[in-house]
Amino acid sequence: MPASLHPQLLSERRVLVTGGARGLGLAFARSLGAAGASVVIADIRAELVEAAAATLRAEGLMAHAVVADLANPASVEQCAARAVELLGGLDGLVNNAAVTDSGGKGADDISIETWDRVMTVNARGTWLMSRACRSALRASGRGAIVNLASDTALWGAPNLLAYVASKGAVIAMTHSLAREYGVDGITVNAIAPGLVLVEATQYVPETRHRHYIDHRALQREQQPEDVCGPVVFALSDLARFVTGQLLPVNGGFVMN
Repeated sequence: MPASLHPQLLSERRVLVTGGARGLGLAFARSLGAAGASVVIADIRAELVEAAAATLRAEGLMAHAVVADLANPASVEQCAARAVELLGGLDGLVNNAAVTDSGGKGADDISIETWDRVMTVNARGTWLMSRACRSALRASGRGAIVNLASDTALWGAPNLLAYVASKGAVIAMTHSLAREYGVDGITVNAIAPGLVLVEATQYVPETRHRHYIDHRALQREQQPEDVCGPVVFALSDLARFVTGQLLPVNGGFVMN
């Protein structure tokens, strides 16, 4: 369901996308804008996120940039407040920002500092941003949260333990938040991409890329655009009675 085929699917929606300066986050913002949404992209990289928002605006999309550090609770609160101010409210949140850091190291070799950073940004950051946006999403009357998980947590990817654990926490959090936030009419769902060709996965060895391709039902590399349709759907009125769900988007590498 490419956003280009549904230009009005998110008409008048106001959406915050974290980790939106590049990669999947930027692809999400572009697809959401093409579907009619106004977006705020938040990222820790100030110059990069400003440039990304400028690029989106040059493409005719409504986009703003906010600098945010998900490891800093005060920064999370400020980001949410600024997004609401810029957009005049908030209808959707895409919790995309994450760090990998533990890639390529065995479980016995990850430092405690690395473990703590990955869990702080990926798990705690998702919780804090959701909490900070809750009141605005409630006021919207059609609030929706999409959490970016990972299929690594579904098949137990080796040599990536901190990241896998953090994304497993995001999946569990999605279920719990869906029950808590349902009283406010807010849907909470998770998308679990496979290995996507973006800057953040350039470090991944060719053998891992080959493993994914060979074991997918659809045997090709996964592109950012492959994940955008499900995110647009989850934020739209088509998914207003879908909540607490996990959707693996990986070409059939992992199947429920």
